[in-house]
Amino acid sequence: MSQPVRREPQNREVFPNVTALLAAAIFLAGAPPLQALEPLAVNEVAPGVFVHQGRYEIFTPRNSGDTSNAGFIIGRNGVAVLDTGGSPRAGTELLAAIRARTALPVKYVINTHMHPDHVFGNVAFEGEKPVFVGHAKLPRALAARADRYLARNKELLGEAFEGTRIIAPTELVKDKLELDLGDRKLLIEAHPTAHTDNDVTVLDEKTGTMFLGDLLFATHVPALDGSIRGWLALIAKLDARTDVKLAVPGHGPSSMPWPSALAAEQRYLSKVADEVRGMIKQGKTLAEAAKTAGLSEKDAWLLFNDYHARNVSAAFAELEWE
Repeated sequence: MSQPVRREPQNREVFPNVTALLAAAIFLAGAPPLQALEPLAVNEVAPGVFVHQGRYEIFTPRNSGDTSNAGFIIGRNGVAVLDTGGSPRAGTELLAAIRARTALPVKYVINTHMHPDHVFGNVAFEGEKPVFVGHAKLPRALAARADRYLARNKELLGEAFEGTRIIAPTELVKDKLELDLGDRKLLIEAHPTAHTDNDVTVLDEKTGTMFLGDLLFATHVPALDGSIRGWLALIAKLDARTDVKLAVPGHGPSSMPWPSALAAEQRYLSKVADEVRGMIKQGKTLAEAAKTAGLSEKDAWLLFNDYHARNVSAAFAELEWE
């Protein structure tokens, strides 16, 4: 099956005035003026591929929604952003990190899935006039959850929430899409329901670096908002990929070796699935499963108490009907 290729003009005006550009982005996004525009810390995990490692925390005013990994890839003609953080502040500081390294235009903002910690920074990039890219199901998923996401995260983030609006993608990926940054092609792939029903991966074909979003958790316990069976099936499929050299998780270190990066997550999800299935066969209730299934994994993960019981409940609801 041939892959659609988006081709861009070779020449585009570059804005060298970084301060003016950032100010314009904030103004157009409707976000309040920020007292500090310190660039987010990033690691160059492969040539031209930069990743910011988010904190292993839930949203608080103190962390401004900086709780997930985000990154950018620089080509000859422009930049692609991979997730934007959990607030306009986080997005603006990610843009500052980009501007510290290049004056090339941001041509694409790619959201790996719907969760607020990956999309609430989108507004900081509106002034760049990028194409926003995501899974074909992402607009519907965001629309269905918009009121809840905005109300809940306003409480969690405080001042850092100001200016937040949900921006849905306009370039939708149903199967595969290839984007050309100039001497650098990115392969965007939409996946069946796994972590969510709107996950995409982004492969930088030049370096073999794959951004997996929350299809890959490390250190931070996985969070299930889709299908545990689908997630395990996709992990097995991804594990066989030979075109990937380096993995960038949605939560965890800035990069991980491939395919060993998948091992801990696969172990955790398999244990939850196996133990939940066993308890269903024994006639145990969901409440009983939530208290005991998968507890042997507790010491292997951060934020276990924040997400694990929900994972078990979601797995139970799915697996009791298989």
